[in-house]
Amino acid sequence: MTQHSRDMSRRRLLFGGAAVGAGVLLAGCTSNEQTPTEAQTKAADGNANAEPGKQVTIGFSAPAADHGWIAAITNNAKSQAAAYSDVEFKTVEAGADAAAQRAALSTLISQKPDVIVLLPHDGKELNSFGLEAMAAGIPVVNLDRAFPDAKAYRLQIKGDNYGMGVSAATFIVEQLKAKGVSNPVIAEIAGMDELELTQERTKGFNDTLAQHGLKVKNRRAARFTADSGQQEASQLLQAEPKIDAIWNHDDDQGIGVLAAISQASRTEFFMVGGAGSKKAMEDIQADNTVLKATVTYSPSMASSAISLARLIGQGRGMSDLVELQVPKEIVLASETITKENAGDYLKLGF
Repeated sequence: MTQHSRDMSRRRLLFGGAAVGAGVLLAGCTSNEQTPTEAQTKAADGNANAEPGKQVTIGFSAPAADHGWIAAITNNAKSQAAAYSDVEFKTVEAGADAAAQRAALSTLISQKPDVIVLLPHDGKELNSFGLEAMAAGIPVVNLDRAFPDAKAYRLQIKGDNYGMGVSAATFIVEQLKAKGVSNPVIAEIAGMDELELTQERTKGFNDTLAQHGLKVKNRRAARFTADSGQQEASQLLQAEPKIDAIWNHDDDQGIGVLAAISQASRTEFFMVGGAGSKKAMEDIQADNTVLKATVTYSPSMASSAISLARLIGQGRGMSDLVELQVPKEIVLASETITKENAGDYLKLGF
């Protein structure tokens, strides 16, 4: 069995009982109003856990949709909740920062929902809220940006940030070897450096490159937006007259990165993206840009978080697992999307 097959089998096992779900280029940025695909938000037809059960109120909070991935998180969560007749969905505005989100969530505790699903501005800063909610008897599903304290959540579900770096570096190493490139110039355009998830992605990338005697020559940090991606990529291209490969952490900011590359008329390198946006997959499939692959970090995790929060609120477990309760932690594998398999993954693009 291939690694890809093992990862897919593991994903089917984990989610068997729940739904799983500047330049011209900038105009292609992911819409914040895009409707989630059926594959991202769908009740598990034919599964006993999909049948109506105890009524559950799920409170939800995520940062404002300043780019496509975050927008997809909220849209997926709303649509998934609507798929269940036994779920009442209450959204709490996250505000501009962690302090504002913390204040808004305090009012949610007083309403006593059955479960709270939370994508925090910053996991470390919102850890105290998780502890407060759990102490009040309200299970917390910590989504994406991790709380450092395991007592602050009932379930933590997130993508594999370290694994994203591993997957990106593995693809780059394979391509460089196939091209016979020695002493390559490898560049990295990261996301927000203050976030632990960005640090984990970079560590996975660096660790894997080091295993092959390689390292990043030039690294820039953007802000997960198209504008910041374009700005940082422009500076990177000016600094490096020759590049062999680039890893850009985020496909939303990748819109700007590709715009900068197009404006600079640079084609001597290939690029790997991150997260798995529909636009990125389409570009990879068309094979008409330097973008040749992206590594997944799907916002469909929000759909799964709602399904699992529902089961937690109803005191049920996942039907394909022997255990009677939903697991404590779930980490989704980061998979590599290339021209060869992009068509299979388009349904999960955001």
